[in-house]
Amino acid sequence: MGQTSFEVSTDERVTTADLTDRVAAAIPAGTTGTCTVYVEHTTAGVSINEAEGRLLGDIERVLTEIVPESGWAHDEIDDNADAHLRSMLLGRDVTVPVTDGDLGLGTWQSILLVECDGPRRRTITVVW
Repeated sequence: MGQTSFEVSTDERVTTADLTDRVAAAIPAGTTGTCTVYVEHTTAGVSINEAEGRLLGDIERVLTEIVPESGWAHDEIDDNADAHLRSMLLGRDVTVPVTDGDLGLGTWQSILLVECDGPRRRTITVVW
């Protein structure tokens, strides 16, 4: 088993970043099994979906429509309850099969960081 981490900077409150290439580069050649990609924060999530620009905008839009930005009790402390709630809908990790060092993703699948409380620097951990 191995592990590595890298950082990603985001520039919007709710935005997405494609992590696929960085995750693929983290997996040693010849590795077979699974890898787990994990975001070490409570106001961001990781998902697998298509990294097409309009769809990424739709993801951001649906999250802001489902969970309004204000009106939450936690806002009295940090003013970011919406980000915590959105990240709960997404989850903090994904697991992907790996064969001979290659990620077992489908044709249109990408590993996405979904930022819910940006702009921020996020730590992504990859375990294989």
